[in-house]
Amino acid sequence: MPDPDWGAVLPSVDIWLDVPETELHYVQPLLPTLEWVAGRLGVRVRYEPSDAKQLQMDYVSARGEVLSLQKAGAALAGEEGAGAPAFEVKLWPENLVDFLQRRLTSYFTHRYYVLDPEAIADPVHGVAQPQQLDGNEPIEGDPFKGLIRIDEISAQRGFGYGDDGFEDDKAATASGSRKLSTQLRQYYAHHLDPYEKPDAKDLHALRAIEQAQQAFDSRLTDGFESPLKEMHTLGYPGVTDPRLNISTRLRPVEGLNHEAAVRFEIAVHDGEKHVNLHLPEESNGLGYQNLISMVFRLMAFRDSWMKVGKAKAKAGEPEVHLHTQVQQVFIRQAYKILRNHDELGAKEPFRTQMVVSTHSSHIAHECEFDSLQYFRRLPGNATSIPTSCVLNLNDAFGGDPETKRFVTRYLKVTHCDLLFADAAIFIEGPAERILVPHFVNEHAEFAKLSESYITWLEIGGSHAHRMKALVERIGLTTLIITDLDSCDADGKVAVPVRGQNYTSRNQTLRTWCPAATLLDELLDKPDADKILTYTDERFAICVAYQSPVQVTFKGTAAEALAYTLEDSIVYANLPLFAGLDGTGLIAKFRTAITDSADSAALAVALKEHLKEGNKAEFALDLLEIENPIALAPPPYIRVGLLWLAEQLEHKQLELGIVKVIENPLPAVVSELAGVAA
Repeated sequence: MPDPDWGAVLPSVDIWLDVPETELHYVQPLLPTLEWVAGRLGVRVRYEPSDAKQLQMDYVSARGEVLSLQKAGAALAGEEGAGAPAFEVKLWPENLVDFLQRRLTSYFTHRYYVLDPEAIADPVHGVAQPQQLDGNEPIEGDPFKGLIRIDEISAQRGFGYGDDGFEDDKAATASGSRKLSTQLRQYYAHHLDPYEKPDAKDLHALRAIEQAQQAFDSRLTDGFESPLKEMHTLGYPGVTDPRLNISTRLRPVEGLNHEAAVRFEIAVHDGEKHVNLHLPEESNGLGYQNLISMVFRLMAFRDSWMKVGKAKAKAGEPEVHLHTQVQQVFIRQAYKILRNHDELGAKEPFRTQMVVSTHSSHIAHECEFDSLQYFRRLPGNATSIPTSCVLNLNDAFGGDPETKRFVTRYLKVTHCDLLFADAAIFIEGPAERILVPHFVNEHAEFAKLSESYITWLEIGGSHAHRMKALVERIGLTTLIITDLDSCDADGKVAVPVRGQNYTSRNQTLRTWCPAATLLDELLDKPDADKILTYTDERFAICVAYQSPVQVTFKGTAAEALAYTLEDSIVYANLPLFAGLDGTGLIAKFRTAITDSADSAALAVALKEHLKEGNKAEFALDLLEIENPIALAPPPYIRVGLLWLAEQLEHKQLELGIVKVIENPLPAVVSELAGVAA
């Protein structure tokens, strides 16, 4: 049998230590050469077969028994007659992945390899560049034993869990379980279950159970379709999150404990065959588990109250996390508590590192950027499924201390949701902050945005460019809605006019995208030139600003050049404002439309009214329009929002359906499968 090449698929992590000369006696097994004095030491920890040859033999033997048993079953099925259905039954192991799912710890172990400090390479766009081992032999034993101690405090899942982490249905009902698989099982039992548990005794019964499982899976899919769609409208799954997959788990050899198994599904495609890879429920973050749990419990309560299906039970209130102040106090004090000892404190002999895994923007808010590491989801490519890379944010601003100072202070004053969002929308002022989300929520064409996790940052065009380094570092898809900020030759604010050598004061437009200064050039930019694509980082940004629009005013078609959100809205809704009841700017705009002889006169009148009007009050008044859909967004905002929705849809496809090799263990599986077949 050929020896499979495991190197390309084995999980590993490189650990680098910075060791002073006074502590060499602690790390003798890790020294790369006798000449090494002090500095970096690297060790690769790799999870690999303890005996690859034995694993190969055992798998081939197990697979051979399956093939023999299936052949015998097919022969028995042939005795039933020519009209009998083809004999098909799945037995363990179906392939190497199936074999290792039950036997992984029996055949795999951790091994440790010394790395070359001279060959260390920095990540490229957040993707690690590990050095090759080149036949290095592993170190005997665990080199970190006695050197590093790791203690883990897991997030609390609530009451109702015993020491082994198992909770029965009765306890779950009483305590209000957050475990989604338990809740889905209860929901099914109360609302959907039309079947009895099957019994299995032989191969033909196993085949019958498999057929029942397929029918049962179909029933689950139909039954949970409505609540899962409803959950999706609340923003989960987001565009970067794996989707829920609900399937039955029938285990005849374990007593047929018939429960709904919740997994998180990642769909991949190799060009010909569609394959679904699955993660267990426990692999998803606690924040999302709790979010899904609370939402599903509310729906279960509603359906029980409304007597949907077979519901007769009631659900309790959803639990909540620690409130904001407790989270902030915790992260501020936790490390101090770890060092609160006479032999620790500021002393160096015993070091302590604290790693906090969180989805809380409140915790991130209390931390310095130098201590943050950002996990960025990356789409798959031709040889891999979607992964994540880790970015250090201590160098997210390059060498510009002023930019770093501004951004960190700005995010401290506002929030750190930027680090946890699917996308960001930068907006110019309070009127945009009120009206743009209103357009998203009320217009069906922006539905994708209303279902996604989007951070809204109110930051003007004169400062938005300062976010450039951070946005590029974390690869965050961003829409920047800003103003032209046109000015005349003397640098004074002016209504945009063509052919006057006007410029823009907007630093985002001048220095970031589309990197243009002249007003005429900005006005003539096609939409494609307002998009900046970062090919290596695999994301893009888009800038939306006032563009020329064609309006028909009092029977005459003309080009209108808006310079604020407010006059842009008027030009996009002239018939509406001509008869719209209201006070303040609404009344003034209505009068301007009535009294102006042409579009040029209207532009002058709108400018004069905007000097005196309250823009935030105007935005709030527009929220009171009886038919929200009647208020159309300005074209430049509509184009920008549609672009962002398309980007989020594209990102979801990239992270869910990508061209990959047929099996997660390509070379190994193909070689062993060839022998087993």
